[in-house]
Amino acid sequence: MAIKVLVVDDSSFFRRRLTEILTKEGDIELLDTAVNGQEAVEKALALKPDVITMDVEMPVLDGISAVRQIMQQQRIPILMFSSLTHDGAKATLDALDAGAVDFLPKKFEDIARDKDEAGQLLRDRVRAVARKRQLGRPTFSSALSNRTDSAKPALGTRPALTRSSFERPKLNERVAPVSSRFQPSGKSYKLVAIGTSTGGPVALQRIITALPADFPLPIVLIQHMPAAFTGAFAQRLNSLSKIEVREAQDNDILRPGVAYLAPGGKQMLIEGNDRDARLRIKEDDSPRITFKPSVDITFATAAKVYADKVLAIVLTGMGADGREGARLLKQLGARIWAQDEASCVVYGMPQAIAAAGLMDVEVSLNEVATKLLAELNHG
Repeated sequence: MAIKVLVVDDSSFFRRRLTEILTKEGDIELLDTAVNGQEAVEKALALKPDVITMDVEMPVLDGISAVRQIMQQQRIPILMFSSLTHDGAKATLDALDAGAVDFLPKKFEDIARDKDEAGQLLRDRVRAVARKRQLGRPTFSSALSNRTDSAKPALGTRPALTRSSFERPKLNERVAPVSSRFQPSGKSYKLVAIGTSTGGPVALQRIITALPADFPLPIVLIQHMPAAFTGAFAQRLNSLSKIEVREAQDNDILRPGVAYLAPGGKQMLIEGNDRDARLRIKEDDSPRITFKPSVDITFATAAKVYADKVLAIVLTGMGADGREGARLLKQLGARIWAQDEASCVVYGMPQAIAAAGLMDVEVSLNEVATKLLAELNHG
């Protein structure tokens, strides 16, 4: 059965262009279009599309407010389109707060080498999120429930957040206690490495905001995200978390209790030894590397420096980035965790880990933080 999409944008040109791309292969149909946020809310509730594509800046009612109103009433995955600017990044993160499932840049050439590749990526993204419609997912607003009064105050004022009707039941509760079935391995570690893609901003916020200020290890975060977005995302995570979160810089020394987010459009490598490791941030023009940053590349360099002293976690995301890096880590004795299908927005990257026989522990997003602390024998 075809996936029915509601396209929302105040530009007739963009609505036409997006419709042509989405309907090219026949399994995605245009259900209707809307020219502003208010019309989007009305048509979403009346027509019940499988997926909505939503612009951020529109007349009458902006995209963020429209997302919030829709998600209060309907389980509909919403893909945001935004400009690759600092303001665009902040607005997109606010849309994820409101309940949007993912985002893409309005300039398709920013996400692919050519028009055909960009179109394929967009169609694949719509197909992937459409599969999750009936399952639900966690949202930024549910992740905020992990905060305690001791967390650093958010920078500036933020719109009030509401629970999204698209989130999985009970995921808005505080982090789950460790399951009695989970047995820590007893290993010692010197690094936590987390890789993710589609759905990652929500997942990372859920995990990082639940960690205590005295977290004993450095954390490297590899999130597929445009260059203009990673700085704003790191700032937001830092404002909500008890540990320090920063966008990684070249020659950063890895320190306990600090999370380093790989900058978009570049590769994050680890160099040195396990007592004195630092990050190297490299430009990457190689046509062979699809993702910048790449989970595989950071995991592989972590293997060289830390060998078996790494706990690698692969979260929600399309594709298989992280599998080969995890293979290298596994060969050296490191532990590999993968998010379970039920709590993923897209069960691609974790599935690749499981299918390759690399997974030591399968974990629900709601339990990652507590199981991580238990594995490290911390708290």
